[in-house]
Amino acid sequence: MSKMHLKLKVNNRDVETLTEPRTLLIHVLREQLGLTGPHIGCDTSHCGACTVDMNGRSVKSCTVLAAQADGATLLTIEGMASPDGTLHALQESFRTHHGLQCGFCTPGMITRAYRLLQENPNPTEAEIRFGISGNLCRCTGYQNIVKAIRAAADTLASVKEAAE
Repeated sequence: MSKMHLKLKVNNRDVETLTEPRTLLIHVLREQLGLTGPHIGCDTSHCGACTVDMNGRSVKSCTVLAAQADGATLLTIEGMASPDGTLHALQESFRTHHGLQCGFCTPGMITRAYRLLQENPNPTEAEIRFGISGNLCRCTGYQNIVKAIRAAADTLASVKEAAE
């Protein structure tokens, strides 16, 4: 099969690679671009460990073909922290509120929570639970994940208020 030239903006960096059009985005990210934050958990789109933000939407990168992503803007967990290494409010909140145990689901969960808070900056507990329902965690029981997302929402609101 012939290769296609793939152009992406990933974590605010323009990247180009050659790939077969039928290659899944998760494999391009991990194997060609070295971004191993998004995980391969199930290959069926059930777990959400591969979740990335693509063109302002949460997508499970194990269900997106490379050809579908050509020209896309992507955000992965690697692009969440500030250039100086300061963690994003969600990353810090997951750390301080123990929103992770084994950490396997964490990159996808945080990336999904990022988009959720973009869409709804002040979600209720029920809205958070619904918003992350496509991402599975086998360790935590979700209590601390929900607390971490709620706390991050409060932090982001305070930062926005202070800036205004």
